[in-house]
Amino acid sequence: MKAKMLTYSPIDSPIHRLAGATKLIFFVLWSVTSMITYDTRVLLAMFAFGIMMFVLSKVRFQDYSFVLYLILFFFLLNHAAIFLFSPLEGVKVYGTMHELFPIAGRYTVTQEQLFYQFNIMLKYATVVPIALLFILTTDPSEFAASLNRIGVSYKIAYAVALAMRYIPDIQRDYENISFSAQARGIDTSRKEKLFKRLKNVVSILMPLVLASVERIEVISAAMELRGFGRRKRRTWYSARPFTGRDYTALGFILVVAAAAIAITIGNGSRFYNPFV
Repeated sequence: MKAKMLTYSPIDSPIHRLAGATKLIFFVLWSVTSMITYDTRVLLAMFAFGIMMFVLSKVRFQDYSFVLYLILFFFLLNHAAIFLFSPLEGVKVYGTMHELFPIAGRYTVTQEQLFYQFNIMLKYATVVPIALLFILTTDPSEFAASLNRIGVSYKIAYAVALAMRYIPDIQRDYENISFSAQARGIDTSRKEKLFKRLKNVVSILMPLVLASVERIEVISAAMELRGFGRRKRRTWYSARPFTGRDYTALGFILVVAAAAIAITIGNGSRFYNPFV
């Protein structure tokens, strides 16, 4: 694990310069908008803009590649399950049936089903990049300060910051435990067979859990000794005020959300239907 995954990197980019609260509000509105609509045109436009934001962020692929591959794996499982349990869901949604070729029994491939699952794919492709971008470009301390600034309790905000900071700690512990296990002959590399590798990885998880619990106790004791939570308010070293770029970003996502809802309502349905 040479590269740290899903950790904040202090890069000078337009996305990094946005306040943490701005990115949170943007992510929430973006996710809600993509969940509300199944309009292919809206989802394609949002997907294209999401890719453009990733390019602007200058985030390295290796910083999120493992998580992306994991998401893609479950994405493929989800698509297979949709077709397995409801092979004619697209026919029900769009009200027509254009059969391409039968498989067996009730399993037949239709244009409607392929288009329906294509829209589900677009939903993944719209939300996942923004979620990864939010984690990779947001400093935990600055984000906690921003949350507190918009009215979230500083205890909750601090808990969120600790959770985000804990990701690289878990990775480092896993790496150290893995190296120790390999020194004792427990191989987790690709040289071992898949089942043996999985078994060896599981043997690493228990020490990782115990190390995590110990760190939680240490942090809790340190916070208690310093009187954390005694006062109703606190100051933040990393607090950052909203700037013009933050208001521009918030204005943009509000326009996108309003336009998507207007297009969806104008269609009379959440689904864009090219078959009528």
